[in-house]
Amino acid sequence: MRRLDHIVVACEDLDKGAACLGKTLGRSLDSGGSHPVMGTHNRLLNLGRGSYLELIAIDPTMPAPHRPRWFTLDSFEGAPRLVGWAARDSAFVAPQGTTVTEMKRGDLHWQITLPDGAQMPGEGTHPLLIRWIGGGHPCDTLPDRGFRLKRLDLQTPGPAARSIGDPRIRTRYGPTRLKAMIHTPDGRDVWL
Repeated sequence: MRRLDHIVVACEDLDKGAACLGKTLGRSLDSGGSHPVMGTHNRLLNLGRGSYLELIAIDPTMPAPHRPRWFTLDSFEGAPRLVGWAARDSAFVAPQGTTVTEMKRGDLHWQITLPDGAQMPGEGTHPLLIRWIGGGHPCDTLPDRGFRLKRLDLQTPGPAARSIGDPRIRTRYGPTRLKAMIHTPDGRDVWL
């Protein structure tokens, strides 16, 4: 069974991206960590229901990986924007064109499907699949600050992402576009 795990917002510089996203949401993001396998680092925000927002950027203190970075970060430019999402998958069969990669950080241990090339599946409209090993999940330690993912809109000219039975996810045909609506604790709905 699949379910939404997290949405991913990319930025050129993590500190500047966090300041920009924090201003948009009205709240600073929480600490995250680094991904040595991909040469990236992140900040996180709990979105309730076992899901979270990940703000991600290239970590300039790490060596470049021997493969393209995820979420097309090697060529990312512009303001922070939604670039993809991940779904937890208990069956965990890697889709064609992806490879299962194992990662660890502190108490967290997971497997994730990474695209074999630089392009994300469905230009980000199809999820990376993730399986958390040993029961740990980022939401276990992220404070719940009252932010909620209300909608994840996925638009693609090709086949839509397979439904995962989450009413917050809406798919339709058209030019590729990803948008997420976050409900803030002060009652606003913010589109990313």
